[in-house]
Amino acid sequence: CKKRAAELRDEILFKQPESSHEGDCPICLLPLPIDSRKTILTGCCSKVICDGCNFAYIMRECQGSKAPICPFCRHLTDMSKEEYRRNLMKRIEANDPEAMSHKGFDCESEGDYISAFGYYSKATELGDVEAHFSLSGLYREGQGVEKDEKKEVHHLEEAAIGGHPKARHNLGFVELKNGRHARAVKHLIIAAKLGHDMSVDLLKLCYRDGLVSKEDFAAALRGHQAADDATKSPRGRRQYWNCQNWTLQWVLAFASRNANVVIDTQNSDYTYPAVVMCRQYERSVARRCLIKIIDL
Repeated sequence: CKKRAAELRDEILFKQPESSHEGDCPICLLPLPIDSRKTILTGCCSKVICDGCNFAYIMRECQGSKAPICPFCRHLTDMSKEEYRRNLMKRIEANDPEAMSHKGFDCESEGDYISAFGYYSKATELGDVEAHFSLSGLYREGQGVEKDEKKEVHHLEEAAIGGHPKARHNLGFVELKNGRHARAVKHLIIAAKLGHDMSVDLLKLCYRDGLVSKEDFAAALRGHQAADDATKSPRGRRQYWNCQNWTLQWVLAFASRNANVVIDTQNSDYTYPAVVMCRQYERSVARRCLIKIIDL
C-alpha cells in the first residue's frame, strides 16, 4: 500500500502543468511572466497584471491627464501608505489568499517571521501556491518556526504541483544533492518548460555530465522558449520600448519629489520600468511627476 501510494504521489508530482502558478493576466489574458518584477499587484483588488497592460494604461492616463484608477476594478488608486495598508487588511478579512500571501511577504521583509508564518499558513489553507513556496523557505531557515526538512519538502512539492517553477527548481536541487539524479532531471525539465531560466542553466550542467539525454535537453529548451514567447505580445513590447526614454527621468523625479529636473538619458543603461519598483500607494506620486516632465 505504501509503495502504491508513493507511485500515485509521483504521478501527480511529475505531471507537467499546463501553465505556471501565476496564471493569466486578467486584462489581456496572456500568461503572466514568472518573474515577479514583470508583474504588479494592485492594492485595491489584489489582482496581478502584466507590465504590458500596466504600461498601456499608464500611458493612456498620462496622455489624457485622467485620475489614477486601477486598470482592472477602476477604483481610485491615489491612496496614502496607510490607506493602502487598510485596504490590504480588508482584502485579508475577505479571505483573499493573494492579499494574505502579500502581507506575509511584507512581515517577512520586516523581520516579523511569526506573523509571516501565520499569514502564509492561512493562505495555503485557501490554496495559494506562492504561500506554500514561502513556507518552505521559513522551514528551511527556521524563521518563525523550527527547522523541518520534511515539511520544507512537503510545501515545495505542493507548490510544484501547483505550477511554481522556483519550487520545482529547488526540488531538483534537493534531489541532486541526495544523489537521485533521475528525479532531479525530471523536476528541472518541468521547471524549464515553465520558463525558468536557472533550471535551464542547471540542465546544461546535467547534460554536460551525461545525466540528461540530448532529446530531453532539446525538448526542455524548446519548451522554455515557448513559455517565454507566450508571455509576450506586440503591444507589451511596444509599450516597453516606449517607456525607455523617460523611465530614468521618472525614477529620479519620484525619488527627489521634484519634477523640474533635466536628465540626460542618451547614455543611460537604466532600462527597467520604474512602475515595477514602486508600490501601489507610491505610483500616483510618480505619475504626477511624469506628467509634469512630459509637459516641460
